[in-house]
Amino acid sequence: MADARPRRPARPREEVFATARAAIAEHGLAKLTMAGLGKQLQMSAGHLLYYFGSKDQLLLETLRWSEEQLGARRRTALTDGGRDVWERLGEYTRLYLPEGPGDPRWILWVEVWGRSPASEELRRGQLEIEAPWDADLVALLDEGTARGSFTAGPAGVGGADGSAATERAAQIRALLDGLAVPLALGLPGARRTRALHLAESAFRTLLAAA
Repeated sequence: MADARPRRPARPREEVFATARAAIAEHGLAKLTMAGLGKQLQMSAGHLLYYFGSKDQLLLETLRWSEEQLGARRRTALTDGGRDVWERLGEYTRLYLPEGPGDPRWILWVEVWGRSPASEELRRGQLEIEAPWDADLVALLDEGTARGSFTAGPAGVGGADGSAATERAAQIRALLDGLAVPLALGLPGARRTRALHLAESAFRTLLAAA
């Protein structure tokens, strides 16, 4: 005989990821349990495990979803719209850096970085998620160089393809990551306004403003 009990509808993908992001940001992945997350979503732990397989996979897919939310904003911010490339580089930086201590998006990144050394899956997924940030920055640097707004410098061996823009993009993102982590963790002296100022000052040196 068929089970006549009504089945609870599956939660929308966005609700699952939004709840997971908030829970990870508040408690950390180590303290998060599938049972606890399932209780918040009115889903069983087994149901969550069926879709994600493990907490690492849940973390990775939540991060991917989080970055997809920001991707549309980044593409809009980098559209020309009559603005010069320096202004758009500033928009890129403001989107990249955390809003402040405990920024849920950045707590996800910190969790992924901390667990990546032990997981090839996380390392591969991390690179895939980072790729659009890198591609957009390289394109912006190429545009700025072509317009004479800044000088990316000579090609060398640092970039994946040896191009000057690729090398400068790697340096800029390393700088932004270094500014972002203390801010996301709320370390003493880490402030968003100071991070933005330091980033702009470094860009002026790295890109030899024309």
